[in-house]
Amino acid sequence: MTKTSSFSAPRGVPDYLPPESAEFVAVRDGLVATARLAGYGHVELPVFEETALFARGVGESTDVVSKEMWTFADRNGESFTLRPEGTAGVMRAVIEHNLDRGSLPVKLCYAGPFFRYERPQKGRYRQLQQVGVEAIGIDDPALDAEVIAIADAGFRGLGLDGFRLELTSLGDETCRPQYRELLQEFLLKLPLDEDTRRRAQINPLRVLDDKRPEVKEMTADAPLMIDHLSESAKAHFDQVLGHLDALGVPYVVNPRMVRGLDYYTKTTFEFVHDGLGAQSGIGGGGRYDGLMAELGGQPLSGIGFGIGVDRTVLALEAEGKTAVDGPRIQVYGVPLGDVAKQRLVVLAGELRKAGIRTDLAYGGRGMKGAMKAADKSGARLALVLGDREVAEGQIGLKDLSTGEQRQIPLDEAVAQVADALAGQQD
Repeated sequence: MTKTSSFSAPRGVPDYLPPESAEFVAVRDGLVATARLAGYGHVELPVFEETALFARGVGESTDVVSKEMWTFADRNGESFTLRPEGTAGVMRAVIEHNLDRGSLPVKLCYAGPFFRYERPQKGRYRQLQQVGVEAIGIDDPALDAEVIAIADAGFRGLGLDGFRLELTSLGDETCRPQYRELLQEFLLKLPLDEDTRRRAQINPLRVLDDKRPEVKEMTADAPLMIDHLSESAKAHFDQVLGHLDALGVPYVVNPRMVRGLDYYTKTTFEFVHDGLGAQSGIGGGGRYDGLMAELGGQPLSGIGFGIGVDRTVLALEAEGKTAVDGPRIQVYGVPLGDVAKQRLVVLAGELRKAGIRTDLAYGGRGMKGAMKAADKSGARLALVLGDREVAEGQIGLKDLSTGEQRQIPLDEAVAQVADALAGQQD
């Protein structure tokens, strides 16, 4: 009778298991690698913070704060929340540890789980995985372009090419108040339902992000921020576009873009992939010039992004591509006898020191069972060693794709395996 566990993962919280987990790891590490090339240092943050940090930093009118946060009280009755996004926590750490008092900009990157209580869908989980970067302390259009280019290079480095960068400007403190009044005046003349009318009074930009066809139709002629930018905000945006042009990063200006968090100002962007259907976003971000001051720090600017690892994996899948660089195991050792096993254990260690991914058949399997395990492992080569071969100083090297096998000197195995793997790559 098959025994089944009485436990399962929470709804909307995925497990990542081999062999599929190799794709997840390759995507996550590949996205982080492009940030490190630009000097972004790793930051590891708590997975939960004081609830007030997100209420103030993300914005109480956002769906993230009002509907999606996982909030709990500790034994002392204090309210904490599993982090729904990364920027507020990074900003808190920068302020707390006085990183903003040193050399600017502070350039940080991170990767890990984030939590939002929403209806689980493929690639949209309650525990979601993100890679993010933040550049804090300098308001420079060239820095905006660098951050965007890092994300673009991360996607392209994984082999992804069916995505699109959309961006706009959400203005600055000199033009946002006037635009807010203009937009509210327009919206409150519309026959909106009570909830939407309340949203228009709290944060009118959120109404432009409403996905309902009837609301989209009513707001089709709404005034757009990009048409009401101050001279300084327009000059900033034009310079960002100029830097992206110089870097060869393609983009589409989308004047109706609205991000889901309240702290964005000026440059705002999103990467979308039409192969994912209606939920097409794979990452995005923007500038947040007032956030540090809002959280009690200096009035310094910042810009960053968050990229969904799960969403990027699905985008690669939609293009029929993989980010995995070769099989999990390159060489599989098959020992036939106790003496052979002792020698192969040592040889496996030598191969691993040489950077060659190596596994062994354990448990005293016979030749047939061990070779089945070798094929299942995805290895390119098998090393077959019996007790007699140990005495003769020889070992069998088998190409698992062609079935060709030959004897090689045991003391030359590491070098000959490396040559054989290099030859297969050629």
